This record gives sequence, structure tokens and C-alpha cells, in this order.
Amino acid sequence: MTSTGSNREFSRRHLLGIAGMSAEEIGFLLDLSDGYVDLNREADKKQSLLHGRTLINLFFENSTRTRTSFELAGKRLGADVINMSVGSSSIKKGETLIDTAMTLNAMHPDVLVVRHSDSGAVNLLAEKVNCAVINAGDGSHEHPTQALLDALTIRRRRGKLQGLTVALCGDVRHSRVARSNMYLLDAMGARVRIIAPPTLLPTAAERFGVEIFHDMRAGLEGCDIVMMLRLQTERMQGSYVPSTREYFHFWGLDAEKLACAKPDALVMHPGPMNRGIEIDSELADDLTRSVILDQVELGVAVRMACLDALAAHNGAG
Repeated sequence: MTSTGSNREFSRRHLLGIAGMSAEEIGFLLDLSDGYVDLNREADKKQSLLHGRTLINLFFENSTRTRTSFELAGKRLGADVINMSVGSSSIKKGETLIDTAMTLNAMHPDVLVVRHSDSGAVNLLAEKVNCAVINAGDGSHEHPTQALLDALTIRRRRGKLQGLTVALCGDVRHSRVARSNMYLLDAMGARVRIIAPPTLLPTAAERFGVEIFHDMRAGLEGCDIVMMLRLQTERMQGSYVPSTREYFHFWGLDAEKLACAKPDALVMHPGPMNRGIEIDSELADDLTRSVILDQVELGVAVRMACLDALAAHNGAG
């Protein structure tokens, strides 16, 4: 498989978020991803689309899964991939984000994949460099490739996104995954519910055009997809939940609560999971309901498609 050679349906220079993307752009990336799923299941997975191109993974936050996924995606498309260990870099010695951008720019990379703990930091970097930038998660803002891989997982299992009822459950307040999914699912015609304790709802949650529930059983009634979210204790200052045991009792997913959803409802989690807090371990491993491993597999294909689409706009192919 090679690039479509056409980027008419995706003319963006960067992939910074799902907000503002059209259904056509999202559909284009999902269609492109489908082809890469098949390629990744073949013995020979290598392509030459990005041969001679340089991809830098710049992660200010740890993330084995996302970083490895982007690294595999870049290498399978033939790029030279560099992982920058920010923890031991000059950032820790007082270098600013702008200094880092200027330094990297001087190295002439073709794609910069950035994860940062501050919302908006990736957008700022994108304004200062000459290459394509992909947001691999910034603060509580967005995580666009996670939402795309979630959408691809749902579409491949259900054949569509439009008309489905999807519940996002748990720590919605601190979740960039939830935000990107809300934007994407709304754009693609799905019905979105968020289920969370009041302390873990985002400010003015109703502006996202979602249905809001505080009770898991009521919120899961008739749902097609149940997406659990990680309890992001590292972003919490103060007490948002009484205890992890009580949290699981009210908002953790187990077989009894899942029975309120449709009989064939799929269970998702962006990972890493806190078993026994957000989701019952037995349910997470139940391959008749859980598509969590599908999400991991499809993540590589989605990131290959995003690199492909951006390469077409940035002069490769």
C-alpha cells in the first residue's frame, strides 16, 4: 500500500486537535487507516512513503503506549525516527519551550510528535517550527489520534458511528481523550453521554452538546459503546473522589452495571487501566465484550494514516 497521493480531503499542515475538523476530514483519515490495518497484519510491514524523512517524538510526559505506537508508525513508513528523552534534556536546565522549538527547527525535522502536560503547548510549538506537528496529548486539552483510533475501533466493529449511543465514563474533567472523542463523535453523528461524579465533570459540560448523568446505571441504559476513562490522579489537586473503593462501587464498570447497556455493548478504555478502580479485571479481559486490545492494535494504523496525510500536505509522496 502507498499513499493515496491526494490530500484533497485533508489539507491541514498539522494535526493539533479534532475540534474544527469536518466529518469528511475525519472520514478520510479513518478510511486511510483501514488500509494500514491490513498492511500491519502482513509479514512485510515496511513502506517507503517517508523514506529520507525525519520524525521526532518529543514527549514531555511519559507514555510508553503512544510513543511506541508513533515510533512503529514512522518506521513502518520508512522514516528515520528519533525519541527525545526530555527528562534528561536541557529543558530541565531552564530552556524554554520556544528555545526547544528553535533548536529542533535548526535540525530540519519533517514531523514533530509532541506530548506536553500544559494545554496549548503543542499549538505554541506548531507556530514556531517549519515542519508538521502532531499533538500526542496536551494537558487536559486534546488527544486527537486517540479519538481517531477509538472511532476506527468502533466503526470496524459496528460498521458505522452515526446513530450510535456512546457513554464516556469517569474522569471526564481531566481527560483530553474525552474531549477529543466528544468533538469527533458529535461531528460523525453519534449520540454522546458523559457519566461522572459532579466533581469530575468539565466546567460547563453542557456546551459539548452531550447528555450528562451522575448515575452509571441510568447513564448506561441503551448504550452501544461504554468507554471508561482513566482516573487521572496526577492532575488532581485536592479531593475529587472519596476513595478508590467507593469510586469503583459507584462509577467503576462491572458486569452488573454493564447489564444496563445493550446486550452487545462494547467496552473500551484508552489505557493504561487501573483495574479494580475504573473497570473490573474480568470484564477488561473478556474478549466477547472488551475491544481494548483492538484499540492498541489500531493505534499504529491510525498514526500511520496521520503521518501519510500530513506527508502529502508537506511535500512527501
